[in-house]
Amino acid sequence: MTDNQEVKAGDVLFKVDDSQYKARLASAKAAEQQAKALFRKAQNEQHRAEALEHKVQGSVSTLALNNYESAVETADANVAAAKANTQEAALLLEYTEVKAPVDGYITNLNYRVGSQVVANAPVVALIDENSFWIEGFFKETDLSDVKLDQNARVTLLSDSKQVLEGKIESIGYGISKADGSTGNALLPNVNPNFQWIRLAQRLPVKVKLDRVPDDLQLRVGTTASVQILSD
Repeated sequence: MTDNQEVKAGDVLFKVDDSQYKARLASAKAAEQQAKALFRKAQNEQHRAEALEHKVQGSVSTLALNNYESAVETADANVAAAKANTQEAALLLEYTEVKAPVDGYITNLNYRVGSQVVANAPVVALIDENSFWIEGFFKETDLSDVKLDQNARVTLLSDSKQVLEGKIESIGYGISKADGSTGNALLPNVNPNFQWIRLAQRLPVKVKLDRVPDDLQLRVGTTASVQILSD
């Protein structure tokens, strides 16, 4: 696996040393077999007691029969718990092989053979090839006639010769006055350039492309120009 490589869903991105997880699974399977054996033993003892009581009335007390039944139920519950432990151990072993959930591109590869992986610490980014969108920031004074599904035209700075067609997918309902980062209530901050002059604020408008040419490579964070077409 190399940085910026294209991957398909199901491709292995990396593997974690699975020695301890294999040992845990083997131990869980052994415990499950032991629990099943104890369950069978409890069943056999119950059946013998019931057969004896059926053959010779009063030979086995009601208390003893209840104890045999309780032992079977306990053994059955232990089998269920052992099966759950085996399933959990198998799942943890499966997690040692990290696979791509979607088609896309890996980037910012930050590991090599022997690297220590820490839980919840990212080591690689995966960009879903179907997750690209275009976002333009339009003045509030220009949005009065803009509607969802309205046609738009997009030109990428990386390839200005190709003009892409798309439709308005969403129009921002709010922003926070600041510098472009996320502000209060998770609203995007958009800088109007001159805070001491009353300028029109800009709101995000998301455009979904109708089609991406096969020879065009989209990249996250690159620059585009968006033109909203009138009906």
